[in-house]
Amino acid sequence: MFASSDRVLKLAVGPVLLAALGSALDIPVSTLTQITDFGDNPTGVENYVYVPATLADPPALIAAIHYCTGTAQAYYSGTEYATLAEKYGYIVLYPEAPAEGKCWDVHTDETLTHDAGGDSLGIANGLRYLVDLYGVDSEQVFATGTSSGAMMTNVLAGAYPDLIKAGAAFAGVPYACFAGESAWSTECAQGQLIKSGEEWGALALAGYAGYTGTRPKMALWHGSVDTTLNTQNYYEEIKQWTNIFGVSENATSVTEDWPISGWTLSEFGDNVQGILASGVDHNIPVQAQKVLEWFGIA
Repeated sequence: MFASSDRVLKLAVGPVLLAALGSALDIPVSTLTQITDFGDNPTGVENYVYVPATLADPPALIAAIHYCTGTAQAYYSGTEYATLAEKYGYIVLYPEAPAEGKCWDVHTDETLTHDAGGDSLGIANGLRYLVDLYGVDSEQVFATGTSSGAMMTNVLAGAYPDLIKAGAAFAGVPYACFAGESAWSTECAQGQLIKSGEEWGALALAGYAGYTGTRPKMALWHGSVDTTLNTQNYYEEIKQWTNIFGVSENATSVTEDWPISGWTLSEFGDNVQGILASGVDHNIPVQAQKVLEWFGIA
């Protein structure tokens, strides 16, 4: 872990750095700015970036992904990721879903498959573009989101494990839980799609067939009385990611009242953690500082 003061690098420190940044100079600092021409984008995802006034050397990169009916601007304004970027020197990508209603495509074969298309490819290519543009540390590329954005976080973790190194999903569902012809799965949403850890794990591994590298560690946050994406999905996510890492579905440690009174942190080895918020419905508040700590940024 690095202190922010040890890692930040001023954007304007001399001609060598300015030349290296190239077209990054066209992106104003401390402002939400749309980027274009970032690569293949078959569904028309809109990508916006927030670059702080100072960057870590090298910087980390987070995709912060909105909920259904949301926008990049709404998630930018409604979470602390941009504010905290000024402290820790990372870059934030705020994607915006192209579909009417602003839900993410988390159901098609294309979006669930590495480099095959769908909304996930538009996000992945936005991240790749920023990695190249700013010299981002490839080991510090992360994804987080709420509701539909949490579902997309799981999709990216399954389909792009070479790109995403950790995820934090707030009120989501397992990778491929919504798979099928329809954009909405009532069976999954109501917590009726029950599988074994082996079955869930096989689905996630199929997102990038043949990939043998490391998998992103996952933090799974959910309200205990969520009826929009039923809380059973929290337990199904735990099955999936503990299977991916070959660890028990039984927690190795449990911490009560973390990080808020009534919330419980369950850890499943080093790479999977679940946070169950007692009495909280689908509108679980994002805990940005804890997400950054999970990512190793803070």
